[in-house]
Formats: sequence, C-alpha cells, structure tokens
Amino acid sequence: MMTDFLPMREARRRTEADRRLLASRVENRPERELVAPYRVEGGPLGDFCDSLRDLVAHVLMWDEINLAVLTEARLGRAHWSLDGPWETPSSGRALNLAGVMAGRELPVDLLLHRFGVVRDALVDELSRYDEDRWTAPLALSHPRATSTGALAQYVMSIPNGGPYWHAAIHLGEQAVMNEQELV
Repeated sequence: MMTDFLPMREARRRTEADRRLLASRVENRPERELVAPYRVEGGPLGDFCDSLRDLVAHVLMWDEINLAVLTEARLGRAHWSLDGPWETPSSGRALNLAGVMAGRELPVDLLLHRFGVVRDALVDELSRYDEDRWTAPLALSHPRATSTGALAQYVMSIPNGGPYWHAAIHLGEQAVMNEQELV
C-alpha cells in the first residue's frame, strides 16, 4: 500500500513544469525538425521514441490514460489500465509503441494541438482536488488506489523516476528536475 505521496499542489506543479518543458522543445519548430532523429532517453520499458514528435505522442498517450484513470477514480470506477493484464512490462511496452505509432499517423499540427488540449485537461483534473480530497480513501479494488494522491502518483510516475516527471526524464533533463525539486 502506498502511503507516501506528494501533496496535490506539488503533483500539479511538477506535471505543469514537465509538460511546459516538452512544449518548449517543440514550439515554433518546423515539422521537419519535429520528425527528424532526436536523442530521447529510454524509459524502463525501452526505447521507442526516435523524434520529438514520437515523444509528444508518447507523453500524450500516457496523459490521456492518466486523465481517464483520475476521472474514473473520481467517479468511483477503476480504469481498464489498472487491471492486472495491463500492469505488465510487456503490455506497457505495447502501449508505448502503439501510442508512438498512432502519433506518427497524425499531422504534426494536430498532434501538438491534441497535446495542448489533453495537457490542459489533465492539469484541470488535478486542480479539482483540495488536500483533503487528495488524501481521502478511495473505494477501488487496487493496491495503489488508497487515495487519489497515491493513485495519481502511481500512474503518473515512471518506475524508478521522480514522481510526476515524464518528459524531463526522456529528455535527460535531470538538472531541470533537480532545480524544480528545490522550489
């Protein structure tokens, strides 16, 4: 059972900072630069991003899933991604690859638009909670669903990575993460 998790304000702040970092890497870049080879750090499930567009698609896919997890939990339901068969490294790898491949099928401008809309919706969802609701017990049948905060940190953190940092980890921005940890 997860009992040690970040306060809601810190979770939201890190999520916003992380997505701003990715947005700053892609804004005002021409499409040819976004689809060009770009060094992206591999995550615990492997390397699957070959460009900034791939990284946007990857982070976007997980943000969409996390938004759904939080929304469903707020409504008292468990999201499909919390079922055992989806909680395996092989399923995670398959979802990562599928998300990146789906992003490659979209025009870059639509992918970036979707990234912005989903980012805003995720931050809005995190903003719905005060600290009491963040820490209140949840009635879901998942060992990580002890509270909204515990569940959010579980689903929105890369294994063995700092909580709520996603794009920063893939971009190799340890300095940004360390600086943000001090704020």
